[in-house]
Amino acid sequence: MTQIPLFAEPGRKIVLAGATGFIGSELQARYAKKGYDVRMISRRPGHISWDDPAAIAEALEGSALLVNLAGRSVNCRYNERNKRDILTSRTDTTRRLGEAVAACSNPPELWINSGTATIYRDARDRPMTEDGGELGSGFSVDVAKAWEEALFAADTPRTRKAVLRIAIVLGRGGGVMTPYANLVRFGLGGRQGPGDQRFSWAHLDDICRMVEFLEHRPDLSGVFNASAPEQVTNAEQMRVIREAYGRKFGLPAPVWMLRLGAVAIRTETELMLKSRWVAPERLLREGFEFRYPTLREAMADIAR
Repeated sequence: MTQIPLFAEPGRKIVLAGATGFIGSELQARYAKKGYDVRMISRRPGHISWDDPAAIAEALEGSALLVNLAGRSVNCRYNERNKRDILTSRTDTTRRLGEAVAACSNPPELWINSGTATIYRDARDRPMTEDGGELGSGFSVDVAKAWEEALFAADTPRTRKAVLRIAIVLGRGGGVMTPYANLVRFGLGGRQGPGDQRFSWAHLDDICRMVEFLEHRPDLSGVFNASAPEQVTNAEQMRVIREAYGRKFGLPAPVWMLRLGAVAIRTETELMLKSRWVAPERLLREGFEFRYPTLREAMADIAR
């Protein structure tokens, strides 16, 4: 079993790209606490700019780890402009990083790129694994495929590469837990649509620990499902969330209501109705231990 060191040697460098959101902020804090030299690439003031390839290459030179989380939020209406931005914000940034890594004399040891569990088909009959999962179709799947293709097409033979196909991430202080908690508090925490769609998820802490796990396993590369080993139905999911917040009852939301609500808040019903049944087969096989393997354990931590 791989032991994840609590502290790194002074000066060990990590580069976080597009990592200003929920996952990236947690990774930045964790690696800074462990003594890493953390470099940030984003469009925020004070960070390395995406428009400065020389500075990106300089940051990557001699680094231990590159983690790329760049990508426009999919929590929007899928009009043509937003669809274009969702795609290019992922593929263009990944290609830029590939060019910068290729230009390094001493490139990163490991490049972890974010991916999405949405790449699999709507699954209600069995869980999708890395080896046996069937890819889906449609806009979201096309984006997921292009994102991974951009990573593996980069000509960086001296850098190990891995993709985390990330399921819905749960944690305190942000992410999808804010709208879920609000629904429950206002009595609307019942099943969404039919309620039989699968809800694949992972605790924020376990997502960060997956990054650390892969960093210290030089024998591992390729695609990994970043999802907890327990995948519940939507009806079970909402019941566990209600229990965590001390609510016994929640009104269900039929499909027509979700469609109206999605238009009102400018998002897509796919985010609520697609059945994501994703199993972390490779991580479990390689000895990764989940700190929060069940939704009830995760929600006990989040709702504290």
